[in-house]
Amino acid sequence: MHMWQGHSDLRRPRWRTRVLVVIPLLVIGLITLGDVLAPASVRLSPLLIAAPAMTASFAGPLLTACIGLLAVGAQIVANAYEGFLGLPGRLTEVITLALVSAMIVLFRAVLDRHMRELNRVRAVADVAQRVLLRPLPVRVGPLLIASVYLAAEPGAEIGGDLYAAARTSNTTRLIIGDVRGSGLTAVADASLVLGAFRAMAHWPVPLTDLAAHLDTALSAERTEPPDKAPGAGESFVTAAVLEIPDDQPVVRLVNCGHPPPIALRDSGVKTLEGYAPALPLGLGHLAADGYHSEVFPFDEGDQLLLYTDGVIEARNSEGTFYPLVERLPGWNGDGPQHLVDRLHRDLVSHTGGHQSDDAALVVLERHGVDR
Repeated sequence: MHMWQGHSDLRRPRWRTRVLVVIPLLVIGLITLGDVLAPASVRLSPLLIAAPAMTASFAGPLLTACIGLLAVGAQIVANAYEGFLGLPGRLTEVITLALVSAMIVLFRAVLDRHMRELNRVRAVADVAQRVLLRPLPVRVGPLLIASVYLAAEPGAEIGGDLYAAARTSNTTRLIIGDVRGSGLTAVADASLVLGAFRAMAHWPVPLTDLAAHLDTALSAERTEPPDKAPGAGESFVTAAVLEIPDDQPVVRLVNCGHPPPIALRDSGVKTLEGYAPALPLGLGHLAADGYHSEVFPFDEGDQLLLYTDGVIEARNSEGTFYPLVERLPGWNGDGPQHLVDRLHRDLVSHTGGHQSDDAALVVLERHGVDR
C-alpha cells in the first residue's frame, strides 16, 4: 500500500453549509427582536455585523452577501419600526453595516480565489508525485510489498525520499534513497535517480554496475552550468540498491551510505550491516575501489524492512529518537502491510504527528523460492 498525504476540497459540504446558515439567521432574528423590544436607550442593532462575519467563516461570498443584505434590511426595519430611521445617527449605523458587510464579502471572495489556486497547485503536485514516486506493486515475483511515504510538511506531496522496484527476467530490484537537502533541488535529484534506476534496472547488468550508473547519472549534473538554487551542485543521495533473485534465498545489497535494511525472521531481527559500505550516490568519484555488493540470507517467510533516516531520526517531545530496532521484535508474521501499518501508527504516536523530515517505509516478504 502506498499512502499519500491526501488533499480534499477545502469547501464544506453543501448540507453542512445549509445547517450552519441557520445560526446567522437566528442571530439576525434575535438581535432585531431584542432591539425592537428593548428601551430606546439600548442599541442592539450594531451587533448585526456578527451575522455576515460568521457566515464568511463557512460559506462563499454569495451567501455571505445575502446574509449581509438581510442584516442591513433587518436594521432598517428595526429603525423604521421605532420611528428613528431618519435620524442621522441611525442612517450612519445602516451605512456602516452595509460597508463593513461589503468588505467582509470582498475578503471572502479573495479567500475563495486563493483556495481555488491552492487546490490547483495541490492537484498538480499530486500528479507530479504519482509520476515521480509511483506506488510500488503489491506483488512482484515471489515478493509481497507494502510501503508508506510520510511527508514532514502538512499538505506536502513531493519530497526528497524515494523508492522504486523493477524486474528483470528472474530478479526483482529495488532502490530506497534519501536526497540531501530539501525543496526543488531535492525533488530534481530524486527524479534524476529514479529515472536512471528505471532506465537501467530492467537490464541484466550486475548490481554494482547499476549502482555505478546511478552515481554517474547524478554526478553528471555537476558538469552542467551551476544552478541558481541554494545547494545546487552539492547534492548527494544515500541509497540502498537491492537485488532479490527468484531462485535463490538471498538478497544482494549495495549500500551507498544509507541506513541498513533490517531482516525479520523467526530467529529474530538482524540489521544487514555491510562490510564495505559505499559513498552516497553523487560522491562515488571520490572512492578508489568503486561499488561492491554483499549477500545476505533471505528465505521464504522472511521480511525485509527498508527505510529512510526520517524514521530513525524522528524525535518525540523529549528529543528521543524513534527506537526502530527495539520496536520490531514480535511484529512480523502477519504480512508486510500489517507491519507497515503498525510502524506507521507507532511512528506517528512517537512524534505526536510532528515530523521534522520526510520518511519512507518499505517492507518485503518472500513467498516461495524456486530451487
